[in-house]
Amino acid sequence: MSSFLPALPFDPVAAVLLIPIAAAALLALLPGYRMTARLNVFASLLTLIAALSLFATERRVPGQYLLIDDLNIVFIILNTFVGFTTSVFSASYIAHELNSGRLTPSNLRFYHAMYQIMMFGMNLAFVSNNIGLMWVAVELATLTTVLMVGIYRTHEALEAAWKYFILGSVGIAFALFGTILVYMAAQPVVGDGYDAMVWSLLVKHAAAFDPALLNVAFVFLLLGYGTKVGLAPLHAWLPDAHAEGPTPISAVLSGLLLNVALYAVLRFKILLAASPETIAPGPLMVTMGLTSLVFAAFMLYRRRDIKRMFAYSSIEHMGIIVFAFGMGGPIPNFAGLLHMVMHSLTKSAIFYAVGHIAQIKGTQRLSGIRGLTETHPGLGWGLVIGVVAIAGLPPLGIFMSEFLVVSSTFARQPLLAIPLVLGLLIAFGALLLRLTGVAFGQPRGSTAPAEASYIPMYSHLALVLGAGIYLPPPLVSWFQHIANLLG
Repeated sequence: MSSFLPALPFDPVAAVLLIPIAAAALLALLPGYRMTARLNVFASLLTLIAALSLFATERRVPGQYLLIDDLNIVFIILNTFVGFTTSVFSASYIAHELNSGRLTPSNLRFYHAMYQIMMFGMNLAFVSNNIGLMWVAVELATLTTVLMVGIYRTHEALEAAWKYFILGSVGIAFALFGTILVYMAAQPVVGDGYDAMVWSLLVKHAAAFDPALLNVAFVFLLLGYGTKVGLAPLHAWLPDAHAEGPTPISAVLSGLLLNVALYAVLRFKILLAASPETIAPGPLMVTMGLTSLVFAAFMLYRRRDIKRMFAYSSIEHMGIIVFAFGMGGPIPNFAGLLHMVMHSLTKSAIFYAVGHIAQIKGTQRLSGIRGLTETHPGLGWGLVIGVVAIAGLPPLGIFMSEFLVVSSTFARQPLLAIPLVLGLLIAFGALLLRLTGVAFGQPRGSTAPAEASYIPMYSHLALVLGAGIYLPPPLVSWFQHIANLLG
């Protein structure tokens, strides 16, 4: 494959790591909101361009620490694209917070620096070929979001950040123990030192590892990284973090950070699949995925805060994705991959709308938000399209991925299809029930004009609509190839 690839004047793998960390150092030093906001957007754009250039690079293992293959390129491009659009949304959102006095210029300098460190941590997790380095990168990304969740310094924000830190630390401790067990299983076969933590070597020799150690390791890894994914019953941090942190961070949490932990789970799932004597990881993932879906679907009916409601929607959809990957096989893996991309684009677009809506209305309470399509048509109709998409209605992209998940489940495990469809219908009813009043009810609250850029929101929604109508054959072939890699 590398024989016909053009030579690039820079190393894209290094660029996706160095650009964010260099930008973070500059942002921590520069004064002035406008300059830092623009630099944040510019750095995010450069990182996206570097990620796109990975298509023109050889699929290779650059060393003991870094890895480039078709699987992580999907995650990196999605991560950098949503990171860029969120930085554009963040510029107008944070400007309002500064003008209203909720944040100070020093807060914003800290916020923008942490944003780029977060992007660095997530990108590092995706390109890591060392399972220990991947663990460190996931923890770095988590800690930066913890700091940003508590940036308002209110009692509620600090409580949410503390809960996120504590539960996240428990999860990452489980993941560390699972990583150590994988190292112990690999050590007698691969040898001491770094080689026993290099993922590309672990996969080659996995069939010779002690299956009992790998089994226990995967249980801890699924529980540990599953906490970061937001799977029930390990989800308690997620609704508070969404509700109390800045809305751009809510968009990043749902659209990106959950995917980082999911990526780690998939890497270890591939490792287990390479060892024929280990337990099948699928049933564990199917159980946690279904539990999360059904639990979150019922919880949607009880939400009174709009950001908390969409936080539970994220738990629901991560449950669907984990369920699909747990089922395994070409069609469920393809559906899980497509659903992950569509969910990231749709949910971040919804939070873009919700962020400006909450600023205009001065509240996140659903009872204080009514008649948006009449008072603020741009935001109101954007929210309507986003909710219709996330509810799984045609012709938007999530309908296609959910259809593939449901149809393949009916074909292979009809009994599992019953709670799956039940959970989808319950969540569908809850979202449409809440949407009716928010979008079409009697107008309530402030009617001040929205000082917002609609480009990030509508660009995401356009992609989701386009994917529901037509998927380009090269994209389908690419996803099919990755689905086969996942086993």
